[in-house]
Amino acid sequence: MSTPRVVLGVSGASGAALGLSVARQLSDMKVEIDLVTSAAAERTLAEECEPVAFSTLQALATRCHAIDDIGASIASGSVPVLGMIVAPCSMRSLAAIAHGLDDNLLTRAASVQLKERRRLILLAREAPLTLAHLRNMTAATELGSIILPPAPAFYLRPQSVSAIIDQIAARAIDMLNVSRPVAQQWIAKDKT
Repeated sequence: MSTPRVVLGVSGASGAALGLSVARQLSDMKVEIDLVTSAAAERTLAEECEPVAFSTLQALATRCHAIDDIGASIASGSVPVLGMIVAPCSMRSLAAIAHGLDDNLLTRAASVQLKERRRLILLAREAPLTLAHLRNMTAATELGSIILPPAPAFYLRPQSVSAIIDQIAARAIDMLNVSRPVAQQWIAKDKT
């Protein structure tokens, strides 16, 4: 059996640590990662995480693709990947995906997932939402995307911001069915 392969897109939205956590968890699971980042992602990673976060993200990837390399392997449906996660997904990237504007490799790779009927998980990051954002989310969902806002699972009583980030990233990974579920699960307490 071949090694599972996933495309990870990281856009310039706030929440850059989500992309880093997805990459770390996929790497720990021995999943091949095809990484494509928007122009703003490097700056956002440096501002929100640490100055070396972008190079850390690249080191976790199996293959790094330039945003303008529209001829990269992940721009073709013939390349066997399980699906794609965009973490975080800016409203600009969401709008381009929702309307089929394959103007860079991130949006083109997302479009490929949709046309091949593969999972496309978008960790849409913005608040509050405008009507344009909501309509784009609806359009992306109608095309087959899964919108996964990075909302904390407070019922798990996370002890740190890192735990919240890792749980959200794990939920996105679980949606690709790469392996057994990795996200912490809710365990109901019996009422006696």
